[in-house]
Parts: sequence; C-alpha cells; structure tokens
Amino acid sequence: MTYCVAIKLNEGIVCLSDTRTNAGIDTISKYKKMFTWTVPGDRVMTMMTAGNLAITQAVISLLNENIEHTEDGIETLYTAPTMFRVAEIVGDAMRIVMNRYGPGLQQAGESALSSIVLAGQRAGGEMRLFNIYSAGNFIEATEDTPYFQIGEHKYGKPILDRIITPETPLNVGITAAFLSMDSTLRSNLSVGMPLDLAVIKKDDIGFDQLRRIEEGDENWALMSEAWSAALRGAFDEMTQIDV
Repeated sequence: MTYCVAIKLNEGIVCLSDTRTNAGIDTISKYKKMFTWTVPGDRVMTMMTAGNLAITQAVISLLNENIEHTEDGIETLYTAPTMFRVAEIVGDAMRIVMNRYGPGLQQAGESALSSIVLAGQRAGGEMRLFNIYSAGNFIEATEDTPYFQIGEHKYGKPILDRIITPETPLNVGITAAFLSMDSTLRSNLSVGMPLDLAVIKKDDIGFDQLRRIEEGDENWALMSEAWSAALRGAFDEMTQIDV
C-alpha cells in the first residue's frame, strides 16, 4: 500500500511519501514513490504515485522518455507553458499506459487503478497542486481543499482537517505532514519507512528541502514519541470531563 500527502499553503507546498509496496504478506518491498524535476529559474515539479506500481512506473518512464526526445516536437514536462498544461501531459501519459496495460490486468483479475499527485510552479506563475486519476482527468487543490492524500489516507486525515488552512505557516505544514504520516505508520503495516520529503517555497522555483528520512532517524523518533505523549496527555485531561 502507500501513503502520500501534499499540502498547498500560501508560503509553499509540502509533499511527503512513504516507500513501502506490498503484494501480499510475504512480498514487501521498498520503491520510491516521489519523483522530481527542475529547470533552474524556470520550473520546479514533484510527483507522488499510488496504486498499481507497474502502471505508475510506466507513466513516469514515458514522461522521462519524452523529455529525452524533445527533437520529435513532443510537448514535455520541460516545455509546457503552464502547470495546468503539465497536469494535462501527465493525464495523457496515464491514459496511454492504462489503455495499453489496463485490459490485460483486468483479464488477470488485477486492479490497474492508479493516481498521481503533481505539485510545482513555473516562473511567473502560481504554485499549483493537482490530483490525477487513472482516467487521466484531474482536480486542483483550492482554498477549501488545500491538501491531497493518495493511498492509505484515512489514518492521517484528522490532523490535517484540524490544522491545515492556506494561511498555515510552511514549517507548521511540514510538522502536520509528519504527524499525518506518523499516525498512518502506526495504524497500517502496509505503509512504511523510509520517507521522502519535498518542500517548495513560493516563487523560489526550487526545492527548499529535498531529503529522505530513514528508519531509525533520531529526530523522527523524538517527534513521534512527543506526539504520542501529547495525545496521551490530552486523553487524560478529557477523562476529567463529565459527559
């Protein structure tokens, strides 16, 4: 399974993904689910994937192959004039891959359902965040819905609903993403470390943070334990209230 979360704030965008993939109790592997592209001074983009691993890997490979063959006149992630057009290009790639492999997977009784979260900014444009579906269609984050989750989302949603608004400071958004992931890690064994973090500051046209958090990371462990202690303390206080 998978858990990826992307949060769009006035100050920037936070993306966090796990790396665990499982096809059964005895088949557990680690695969990168976050992919990044930058053109210095022009554009910065990151994508996170969930669903059928073969489908999403094929989509990412197709997008990268097109970048390598710009002489063929194909519009690519690096030549699209807007982030909206980038989302359309990703959606087109998703449709191509789904049409190629989807019927065979369906005949084999396997799900081809997949999704991709796309975040980024072009110089002179706005930061944008999209959730792209298996059919190639997509929706965009808004002030009313400033974050997207894909994969095993239910455990990490409550903290986001209570904390996140567009005005939330970027550092608070990072903490909220961490706690959302920590809640999911504790409740679902199909989501696991290490984690990949990407942070885009508004108008910087680059990554403010781009790093991997390994299992056993001391700072992650301290945050996780502090969150558990805070929840236990809050629960103890609630038991003193007559209901």
